[in-house]
Amino acid sequence: MMGLGWLEIGIIAAVIVLLFGTTKLPKLGGAIGESIKNFKKGVKDDAPQLTDKNKEDDKKS
Repeated sequence: MMGLGWLEIGIIAAVIVLLFGTTKLPKLGGAIGESIKNFKKGVKDDAPQLTDKNKEDDKKS
């Protein structure tokens, strides 16, 4: 498999800076972090509901 070396990571970072500019990068990073946090919270909130439903189904059997 191909791995990313330092040169490739540097080129990708330079392209991202050119596309978004240095002023928008902190906002972009914050938005990505908040999205990940909300996704994890949503997954965590849904998981107990599924297990509770499974326990109720087991009690009915």
